[in-house]
Amino acid sequence: MASKRLMWAVLLAVLLPSAARAQEDTKTYELRRKELTESLQKTQSQLQEVRTQRLQLQSRIENYLAREMQQRARTLAMSDEQTALQQLDAMLLAAQNSLLEQRDRVSSLGEAVRRRTGAVLVVLLRADSSQAQTIANASLDVNGSMAAAREYTATANNALRMGAVDELYRSDVIPANYSVKSTVRVNNLPVTQTIDITAQPETVTYVQFAVRNGQLVPTTWTTRGATP
Repeated sequence: MASKRLMWAVLLAVLLPSAARAQEDTKTYELRRKELTESLQKTQSQLQEVRTQRLQLQSRIENYLAREMQQRARTLAMSDEQTALQQLDAMLLAAQNSLLEQRDRVSSLGEAVRRRTGAVLVVLLRADSSQAQTIANASLDVNGSMAAAREYTATANNALRMGAVDELYRSDVIPANYSVKSTVRVNNLPVTQTIDITAQPETVTYVQFAVRNGQLVPTTWTTRGATP
């Protein structure tokens, strides 16, 4: 009996420290497990935060690139428009210079014609003061081309009845044959008259259309020299 008690005492002496160590190991394991779990959760939280920051940064970069592309597109569009405007301005300037050159050339040719030939053609319109007639408008063709057009008011009609003369056309011309046609609306009726003349060198040739009795009566005369 005593031996059994001794055996149990020895067994307890052996088992108790082992149980104590096992319990201590369990507590250490739980504590370590808790520390690792908290560390893992903290790391996962930091990782999630880093991922969120990366997504935000990526979004800002994409937005920046999109704005830069839009700005670049607008810059290119404005550049194209500016280039087009510059080209248009250059074309207009060239056209203006060409017109000025043509005008100067025509003026020079006209001056040369006047110096060489001294021929001038003048077309006049007058009305018979003794007739009660109203002139609405008048047009003039020289060799089939429109040379002049007039509209006459009541004041202009009164001036014509008082003896005024309207100069429809004056130009330096070369010595040649000319067909001069005048159309006048008198008392709401159109009246047309054509006369053929020959312009002579160093001569001013006058053609006058007189409105008389609702008709056009042409007369011509000449003066020597280009400046009557």
